[in-house]
Amino acid sequence: MAAMLFGRISSCSLNVNSTAGLRIICNKKCFSSGTQVACQSNDRPQARFFPPADGVMLPAQAFKNKVAFITGGGTGLGKAMTTAFSSLGAECVIASRKLDVLKQTAEEISKQTGNKVVINNAAGNFISPSEGLSPNAWRTITDIVLNGTAYVTLGIGKQLIKAKKGAAFLAITTIYAESGSGFVVPSASAKAGIESLCKSLAAEWGRYGMRFNVIQPGPIPTKGAFSRLDPTGMFEKTMIDRIPTGRLGTPGEIANLATYLCSDYASWVSGAVIRMDGGEYVSMAGEFNELRKVTTEQWAMLEQMIRKTKDS
Repeated sequence: MAAMLFGRISSCSLNVNSTAGLRIICNKKCFSSGTQVACQSNDRPQARFFPPADGVMLPAQAFKNKVAFITGGGTGLGKAMTTAFSSLGAECVIASRKLDVLKQTAEEISKQTGNKVVINNAAGNFISPSEGLSPNAWRTITDIVLNGTAYVTLGIGKQLIKAKKGAAFLAITTIYAESGSGFVVPSASAKAGIESLCKSLAAEWGRYGMRFNVIQPGPIPTKGAFSRLDPTGMFEKTMIDRIPTGRLGTPGEIANLATYLCSDYASWVSGAVIRMDGGEYVSMAGEFNELRKVTTEQWAMLEQMIRKTKDS
């Protein structure tokens, strides 16, 4: 998944194919989140201090008379964000490669929120040793994630400039877009490119009334993502062990941040990359963070050893 736009447009006429997660909200109508995800069975004890709050955060009708265009809107995080925006009054346009999934999602959200969801998404990723990547595998991921986002962002941006309408774009990337990561190199490279695209356009197109921001989610259990990145389920425990808050994220939490960043409440936020990962990134980054595994007894022993080296 890659991006979202929110703006002030009386109408939008778009003709796009695969779009790598771009979401666009124009000034016509809007939508909201309703995904509820219970705590996972693998949660750590500290997770009780950090319960997920998936209810819609913004005031009702915050996106009234606005249109949201969401790629990847049929499933996963895209569906959660579509539900959130629709609940807040937006008219949503969702795009994907699977028409049957889109129809089902549109009907479900419209029934739930009472707002129209129009069918007009797509991110791609898989785990693989880099030495096994073919040119086609590289091209498939970068075409969907980076090129799809760029084509839609630039194409719609040009229409907005011509129409003299402002908008807010939001890209959904990942924490390893910043750090890099083995075994998902095409995805890491493409998503880093999306972040650079958004920051660059925030600087250049602010004069046209456009904002560009990025959310970097940590691990969130959605069917599409986890089926390709953790097909056996064996890595989920490892993920939770390195998250200080002791649990995985939920689609509703991302949806709340997304609606805020696309709303008028965030009108002075542009060019920002916001990490939302329960502290996973900083947990992995700190050189001495693994010392959290040291027991009280071991610390007492280490302290005595350190004291003996005081004069050395």
